Amino acid sequence: MKIAMQGVRGAFHEIAIRKYFKGEAYETVPCASFNELFDALRFQEADYGMVAIENSIVGSILPNYTLLRESGLRILGEVYLRIKQHLLALPDQTPDDIKKVYSHPMALQQCREFLTPMRRKGVQLVDSEDTALSAKWISEGNMKGVAAIASRLAAKLYNLDILAENIETNKMNYTRFLIVSHEENYQSHLNGQQINKASLCFVLPHQQGRLSDVLSVLSFYKINITKIQSLPIVGQEWEYLFYVDVDFSGYEKYRQSLDAIRPLLSELTILGEYEKGGKVHEN
Repeated sequence: MKIAMQGVRGAFHEIAIRKYFKGEAYETVPCASFNELFDALRFQEADYGMVAIENSIVGSILPNYTLLRESGLRILGEVYLRIKQHLLALPDQTPDDIKKVYSHPMALQQCREFLTPMRRKGVQLVDSEDTALSAKWISEGNMKGVAAIASRLAAKLYNLDILAENIETNKMNYTRFLIVSHEENYQSHLNGQQINKASLCFVLPHQQGRLSDVLSVLSFYKINITKIQSLPIVGQEWEYLFYVDVDFSGYEKYRQSLDAIRPLLSELTILGEYEKGGKVHEN
């Protein structure tokens, strides 16, 4: 089994893979971008994909919604991961030795409070493509005086020391990941799952109050809306796609609610029905 992920070994995507596929045999397929990740599944280079879709601080990763819808892949499940950032460097280095810190711009921003005193002392903060890739560069290049901000797994994989732990400013930093695959894997994966969550995508006619009507119907059927995200439809002025996550206690009631809202919609796509990931995992 091959699982595509954005980033190199040690990335937070790999940690999410380890949590979801715990106890199973698999091989990771590192991808430089999310576009490459979806291409890996498209061209049968991977069986599954682990895709970050939203973060509790920065919000939704909007391009991934479009990639998911256009790919035709299905959502099999989700993982909520608590994101902890660490300052990593070669062994026998101290914080005073560090002259440069590499990491993804988002990680640097997440650790701004910790990094500010270092920056004021002349330490250079350098944007890179990926947190784990920064750690890999330092290890393979034997780069002294240079640190990376990355995961504990990256420190282990690249034989780096952790100079400072949990340096993220906001300790309530979570990322939600989706597990995606082709239809055949989706159907087989449903067996044995307790289906209590779904991700939907729909288009509304350009009529006043239609979204309110849809939400009212879902409320009538006791369907809990956990997320709603709108994106414009390219080439159609003032027309929007709505991505909605719902959870429910009764599957039949949920299916009845879909039948009830279909006449109100121009288009409805079920991106996936799955068991919600209620537990937040530590990295």
